[in-house]
Amino acid sequence: MSPMYRPNRAVLGASVAALTVLAATACGPDNSDPVTARTTAPTVAAGATGKPGAAPIKLPTAEELKTWKFEDWDKWAQQNVITPAVKGYWTLQRILNAKPKPMPQPQPDPAQPPAQPTGAAPAQPTSKPAAPAPAQPTTAQPPSTGDALPTVIEAKPTQHPFAKNLHVNGKLFFKDGNEDYVCSGTVVSDPANPGKSNLVWTASHCLNGGKGGTYYTNISFAPAYNSNGLLSGGKQANETDAEPYGEWGATAGMVSPQWSAEADPEHGGPWSQYDFGIIKVANPSGDGKSLEETVGGSVPIWFNAPREQLSSVSAYGYPAGKPFDGVELDHCDSGKPVKKTGDPSRPAMLMIGCNMTGGSSGGGWVAAKDGKPALVSDTSIGNGASTWEAGPYLDDVAARMFDYFSKKSK
Repeated sequence: MSPMYRPNRAVLGASVAALTVLAATACGPDNSDPVTARTTAPTVAAGATGKPGAAPIKLPTAEELKTWKFEDWDKWAQQNVITPAVKGYWTLQRILNAKPKPMPQPQPDPAQPPAQPTGAAPAQPTSKPAAPAPAQPTTAQPPSTGDALPTVIEAKPTQHPFAKNLHVNGKLFFKDGNEDYVCSGTVVSDPANPGKSNLVWTASHCLNGGKGGTYYTNISFAPAYNSNGLLSGGKQANETDAEPYGEWGATAGMVSPQWSAEADPEHGGPWSQYDFGIIKVANPSGDGKSLEETVGGSVPIWFNAPREQLSSVSAYGYPAGKPFDGVELDHCDSGKPVKKTGDPSRPAMLMIGCNMTGGSSGGGWVAAKDGKPALVSDTSIGNGASTWEAGPYLDDVAARMFDYFSKKSK
């Protein structure tokens, strides 16, 4: 295992102090195959922002998005606002009753035989703490010349109590209309606030309803959820037991323009190639201590990671769809990811064999960079048989969005 340090739609509201970006909540994994890309860039109507008289913004094509500068991201952010999470909304019972979005069936690939569900019950964690070892490359999968399916990897539960460097992983909660849902997320390093990050990386579909939709509400993040295993095996526990660091409510967030312009959140598509999102969270105790300081670390993001250097990737998340129960931090330790192609004007996704289910969406994918863990993707799509999952390749678009968000949220 690679160690880590690191549908009801609401109308968009008013700006959040210090960062005028969208408010968000999250959903479970969106797991369908990418399809043919849109060829035109839509325009957001002025009224969609909730700001009377706001000028409409023409959303960019995929090629134009690659050239966006800080000012362009700033204009985009001003058209988008999130609603801060309501403190006290998430009780432990509400969290346990929250459900993942169902995994949509992917479009069948005539070149591939149908995958069979693994059917096996997930392994159970032990109470013996894991002694994290430096991330080591594993035997790589054979190079892929197309969308060859990777070997299925059975998810393994993290041993209890979590090793300290795994506390950056957490469970993401959100409300979509009248329903409560769950996703996963990772505490990431903030270049503008070194050592004091309050940023959590996840998937766009865990924050925003896509085309015609808005941001979800009551987004909250619980780092190191169930790290002591006090909820495991159906045991009864209180909120402090389940959430050693409490619930960190989102105060700001951002997803890619292509996601909010094009996405059908129930299905995969070319928008999935940009299925990444970021939120800023607030300390629930109000003592001013950052999320990174509280959990003891963060994970740097490796943008434009050379694919040939990704010889071993570990995907983390809290799968809640059957046969998983949503209380365990599971991980799939894969070899070299293969490509999941889609719109050729956008970077091919990374695909690994993994049997995690709904609720693991947005969980971080970690690879070794110079011998240390770095985040290279997040769980975006998968198939109904739960034999593979894919995440976006984090190129310049992701890097520039993150750079903007980091600087504006300082």
